[in-house]
Amino acid sequence: MRLGVDTLVELLKAAGEPTRLRLLTLLSAGDLTVTDLTEILGQSQPRISRHLKLLAEADLIDRYQEGAWAYFRLKQDGSGAALVRLLLDAAEDSDPVLQRDRDRLAGVKRARAEKAQAYFSRNASEWDELRRLHVNDADVEAALLRIVGTDAVESMLDLGTGTGRILQLLSPRYRRAIGIDASRDMLAVARSNLDKEGILSASVRHGDILNLPLDAGDYDLVTIHQVLHFLEEPELALAEAARMLKPGGRLAIIDLAPHAHEYLRDEHAHVRLGFSHAVMAEWLDRQGLAVEDVIDLPPETAAGRGLTVTIWLARRGRAVAHAASEQPLALTGSR
Repeated sequence: MRLGVDTLVELLKAAGEPTRLRLLTLLSAGDLTVTDLTEILGQSQPRISRHLKLLAEADLIDRYQEGAWAYFRLKQDGSGAALVRLLLDAAEDSDPVLQRDRDRLAGVKRARAEKAQAYFSRNASEWDELRRLHVNDADVEAALLRIVGTDAVESMLDLGTGTGRILQLLSPRYRRAIGIDASRDMLAVARSNLDKEGILSASVRHGDILNLPLDAGDYDLVTIHQVLHFLEEPELALAEAARMLKPGGRLAIIDLAPHAHEYLRDEHAHVRLGFSHAVMAEWLDRQGLAVEDVIDLPPETAAGRGLTVTIWLARRGRAVAHAASEQPLALTGSR
């Protein structure tokens, strides 16, 4: 991208200061808070905040709120993004200041990973029990990769991202991605997992999937993995997912087929006992999406005792790109 002289000078002024260049280098390695950056750089919070404000005003970094915490991330698009990448590529890796920053960043990420693992361990037994009821995760993931295909995805959104596994799985497919989850504990797990895999093209944010804090019509692919059966009104989540899609964009849903395991309501907070093909197709049609493909994955347990996982792939009609969000919702049962 070519830049005018005035724009180029302003961007260089914003980046061309030692602390701000160090901040840009750190944020190129993932999302960090002011507290993280203060700990790494050894500078006061007001000083770090002032530098971050200048970088944000120059449109070199993004800021998003997560409860009481504000996270910062290197801008992925825009006039300054390419210039920042060029500057960072020119930095000497062996520079002692940058190396010390990287060492301290590694310590911050280790602490983050330990906290995330503690939460994951506390809940692992519950997740393991549910996994035993349905087909192997590897088979589900392989089927999802097949149904999504190998075409490059410009922008992806994962609703109810949980551990961030879908962001990891599809990372070779997309250029940029965001995962949304209502649990800050799960977001800590997801961030840790993305850090470990070195995935910089994805970030995760706190949010309500029924009222997304994102721009509509901005995503080529939206995924909803094992989320809808926890919702009182799953169609509201589908409406939000549809609203996020670009014309021609696709929605991939991974959830449970209808079943009779009533105990999952009380013991695992399942609200819906699966979804039939007919009900899902009807809901998607109301949102202006047409089902293109469906895969049923039966359980590995004995007949009648396990859960079938279903993957639906639907596409937003180009001619009705905004019609669905204007329609009133008429909810139907899923059983």
